Amino acid sequence: MNQDLSIVQLMLDASWVVQAVVALLVVMSVISWAAIFRKVFAIRRVKTHNEDFEREFWSGTNLNELYTAAAQSARHGGPMERIFASGMREYQKLRERRITDSGALLDGARRAMRASFQRELDALESNLSFLGTVGSVAPYVGLFGTVWGIMHAFTGLASLVQVTLAAVAPGIAEALVATAIGLFAAIPAVVAYNRFTHDIDRVANAMETFMEEFSNILQRNLGSSSASGH
Repeated sequence: MNQDLSIVQLMLDASWVVQAVVALLVVMSVISWAAIFRKVFAIRRVKTHNEDFEREFWSGTNLNELYTAAAQSARHGGPMERIFASGMREYQKLRERRITDSGALLDGARRAMRASFQRELDALESNLSFLGTVGSVAPYVGLFGTVWGIMHAFTGLASLVQVTLAAVAPGIAEALVATAIGLFAAIPAVVAYNRFTHDIDRVANAMETFMEEFSNILQRNLGSSSASGH
């Protein structure tokens, strides 16, 4: 009895529709777990890079030296470093064009940083939609397999004269396996989606705060330059 009702045996004896549903759910689960692990390491790497750069930024290093280092390591650096490099690059380009209006200089640097911030945020949020889709769709896919399996089981019982629990149990069990696997695929995806959304929001808030602080530094530098010019 135990051997007949093992999950593997139940799946081997299940209808092709239930087998297809279970196979789809297993594939969705494997892909979502791969996405979860990639995202865990990606967010951890982003936090480390941002903290290292912010520590260097507030250590009193000259902005031009910091920009030179950031421009050289832009590909291997963190999002905050690339945002700083974008703002500083635009700021220097406008200065080279002999633009002296402090408002235009600050607006240009802010627009460049905002565009870079949006690119970094889009990269951080990649694969989140897939996890959300798995979390919301997988239970219904499993439920479809369950409904189909129960339907198939009762259709098979129609030809029997005497129906016993032993005759009903295998069909019901194989149908319920689809729901179980659907939940197994959905629950980690939902938990990971909520956790990653929270982490990305915190990273985004830190980067926005940095952009405001860097804009204030540029504004003070422009103010001191104007005062010295007069």
